[in-house]
Amino acid sequence: MKQDKNYSNDKILHSLNKIYPDAETDQLVQITSRIIKRIDKAPINNEFSALSKWDQQTCVLISYADSISSHHNSAIQTLDEFITTHLDEITDTIHILPFFPSSGDDGFSVTDYLAVDKSLGSWSDIEKMSKARTVMADVILNHASKSSKWFQQFLSGEKPGQDFFITVTDEFDVSKVVRPRAHKLLQPIETKNGEKLIWCTFSEDQIDLNFANPELLEEFIKIILEFIDKGIRILRLDAVGFLWKESGTSCLNLEQTHAIIKLIRMICDQYQDDIIIVTETNLPNQENLSYFGNGNEAHWIYNFSLPPLILYSLLFADSSILRRWSMSMPPALEGTTYLNFLSSHDGFGMRPTEGLMSDAEREKMLHQLKENGGLFSWRTTENEKKRVYEANITLYNALEKTPDDPQGTLKIPRLIAAHALIFGLEGIPALYINSLIGAENDTLGVKKSGINRRINRKKFEFEKISAVLANPLSKESLIIEQLKELLQIRKLQPAFHPNATQFTLQLGSYFFGIWRQSRDRTQSIFAITNLSASSLHLSLSEINLIDTEDWSDLITKKSIDSRLRYLEMNPYQTVWITNLSIV
Repeated sequence: MKQDKNYSNDKILHSLNKIYPDAETDQLVQITSRIIKRIDKAPINNEFSALSKWDQQTCVLISYADSISSHHNSAIQTLDEFITTHLDEITDTIHILPFFPSSGDDGFSVTDYLAVDKSLGSWSDIEKMSKARTVMADVILNHASKSSKWFQQFLSGEKPGQDFFITVTDEFDVSKVVRPRAHKLLQPIETKNGEKLIWCTFSEDQIDLNFANPELLEEFIKIILEFIDKGIRILRLDAVGFLWKESGTSCLNLEQTHAIIKLIRMICDQYQDDIIIVTETNLPNQENLSYFGNGNEAHWIYNFSLPPLILYSLLFADSSILRRWSMSMPPALEGTTYLNFLSSHDGFGMRPTEGLMSDAEREKMLHQLKENGGLFSWRTTENEKKRVYEANITLYNALEKTPDDPQGTLKIPRLIAAHALIFGLEGIPALYINSLIGAENDTLGVKKSGINRRINRKKFEFEKISAVLANPLSKESLIIEQLKELLQIRKLQPAFHPNATQFTLQLGSYFFGIWRQSRDRTQSIFAITNLSASSLHLSLSEINLIDTEDWSDLITKKSIDSRLRYLEMNPYQTVWITNLSIV
């Protein structure tokens, strides 16, 4: 619900003054006035409590607009049809990866933030989809395409673009800058006003934007509010940690970056009550957690450490690292939660393993991923050494073979186990469409493009993939049907609410287990997975099943006698042992 106009005015102006202490007061007052006028155009708001925005039924599907294509409809319409036909009962939220006109990086090199790529569809397609499910879209704040109107204005010295991009001199100290890539950071380019050094964090086609200019921030606030008007309800702030640059610093996670996120959050809260802010920060765990702020920055943060830790656990039947991490994770503050994922359009990030895995453990995992057909993307460190930034491989192939299962006999149970792990954890599960249907390494896509990340960005034809899924014996059908079954069980259980209590169990290296309890304390679930390729005995004495309760496994629907000494678990089996079975 909108707040008092004067109160809003004061808060926005105060935030701008904090971000831009050296700016002219009149400039910030005028920007504030324009933002307030834009907020006043908001549609009638409904009131939501912070925790009513998500529950155990919330499940995010991640997909490119054209991951599923058809000759009959636009890509976005086809994606909507595929979800309705095959996934409607398990996902209520769709993250459509960048659907804007773009010059590269599969949509992340944006040329026009306010348009939909005509080859993918239209805003009306997005708006129609948003009426049936929650839509998440990317706000690509850090950079824009060399082909964008803004950058062409920069080259010719025209407003507003001439001041929208970062240029530095040789005196700017970049010695401590943290790099996500290995190419040269500063690129010379000829402009109407002479040669300039432009900043390129991610590629030579993606030029970093200058958020030291408050008018650029105002422009993005207008873009964000336009997204909301088009039906977008979840805003993913892409690569937001790199936003602010300051000489002699890492240029990562700086104070001004956090202040900008707080301002965006505050404005969105005022504009529409049900908006969710998600920060995309592929960083070491503690840095990533900082984007919750004090409950006033991101509503959701990606659990970036989770994918590599789950890979390690299942590849080597060893829960020790995952267990230590789980024990150290703080419960999310009220009104916030974690976004748990296994795979995405990018690779498995290695920076989030810093401080969690030793170099030897990381190398051991990378060696196995290479054996499974993985490729690597590199970054340059402060001392100019190259290190693996991410492993590029599909989830299916990443888990295909292990030292204990060198032929990959148990690859599908292993893949299901990986998903069962994120379904049990505190937070909201997010499923990449390629992982959901067991897509394999697209080596041809890599060869054609020269881009390693294309290995996990294969596209599918609607008719062909539908025919494959109609065959109950296909691996795609086997995978998706098992995951559907788990998710349909999960969404009924209050103990799996994203903010329900979680406690990590001590069950030895071969098992990973957590105890979840509903917020009203009526339901408990012990979510336990056998991480090994062997049948094992789970000691029931380790999980303290209260004798006065009736216990059963939600997945097999079998009763469990609390007086038994152990429960036999098959390779990679998961059990959800509960005192209150809701079906």
